[in-house]
Order: sequence, then structure tokens, then C-alpha cells
Amino acid sequence: MFSGSQEYSPLPSSPSSSRDSSSSSFSSSSSSSSSSLAAPRRSPRALQRHGSLLSQYSALLESYTEGEIRQLISALVERYRQAMNSGGHELPLFPRAGSRRKRARARHKPCELRELEVSVSELGLGYESDETVLFRYCSGTCEAAVRSYDLSLKSMRSRRRIRKEKVRARPCCRPLAYDDDVSFLDAYNRYYTVNELSAKECGCV
Repeated sequence: MFSGSQEYSPLPSSPSSSRDSSSSSFSSSSSSSSSSLAAPRRSPRALQRHGSLLSQYSALLESYTEGEIRQLISALVERYRQAMNSGGHELPLFPRAGSRRKRARARHKPCELRELEVSVSELGLGYESDETVLFRYCSGTCEAAVRSYDLSLKSMRSRRRIRKEKVRARPCCRPLAYDDDVSFLDAYNRYYTVNELSAKECGCV
């Protein structure tokens, strides 16, 4: 009944097969997306505030390549070398060392006269007055004034040859002379004069 040749197109895929293929492709894409979402990502540095300092530095170093770490170390070494060649004593790698040296220099200042403006009530002599006076005092160390007496006395104390007596085995920064007498009125309009209140000259005794 049919004449000639007729071409037959391939049958279309069944809905179940297309559904299976789409579900397989969806599952593969979802698995790939889930795998990409599950991939570990480095959190921002701001989120690591509550972590330990060691973990923060570890995360920071992990973000650098080996070449960048070498470049960082070279830059720090170069800064250290420049600071030493320029005669600076405060190392940039250790900023706290400079503050310690400043405190050490402050502790080893020589004995000298200083002054401070205070009220009479702050002198601790039992007077109640709002008047202010210039109080001069002695401050500083006396390491350069150590004599053979001080060294021998210190040795006798360390050997327990001197036990009960209260002795000072080093010179002390004290007034050698005192300023003029100081007069003032207290809170009840009573007149007072205090002698040997402020230092006039300081020395190691």
C-alpha cells in the first residue's frame, strides 16, 4: 500500500527518561554547588577578634605566599640594620624596649633641686589653710657618690656583721641647706611661720 521509501525519525524520549536525566543533571549541579559551598573559605580578619592571637597570626601567615613572607622578613631585617647603623637605640622591632630605657634613665637622674606649688594644708604639718607656697625638694639618685664607706657598710650587712642597727649603705639625695622661713595665715586668720620647710641646696649625704 505504501510506495517508495519513507524515513522514520527516532522516537522522542519518554517523559520518565527526560525526568530522570533532568533530575540527574539537577542532582549533579546541586552536588557541585553544595561541594562549592562546602569548600572552606577564610573568614575575614574582623570576624576573628575573639580568637587567640596565635590563630590570628597563623591565618595571616597562611594568606601569604612563601615569596611574600621572605620579602616581609627582609624588610624587617633591613629596618633593624638601618636603625643600628644610624645610632638609634630604640629598635623598631621592639618598641617597648625604648620605654623601658626611658624609665631607666628617669630612675638614674642625678640629685637635683625641684619645686612644686602646693597648699599649706597639703604639707601635712597640721595647718588648715588655702594659701599656696612654693615647696622645693631634692630628687634623684646618688650612684656616682658611692664611697668606700658605703661599699664596706654594704659588705658588713651582707655578712651579717651588722644586724640590729638601722644603717643606710648608700648615699641619699638630701637638702644641704634650707630656704627662708615660710609665713602664712590659716583658716582661722592665725599667723604661723615654719622654718626649714623648703630645700635650698641638694646633695648626696
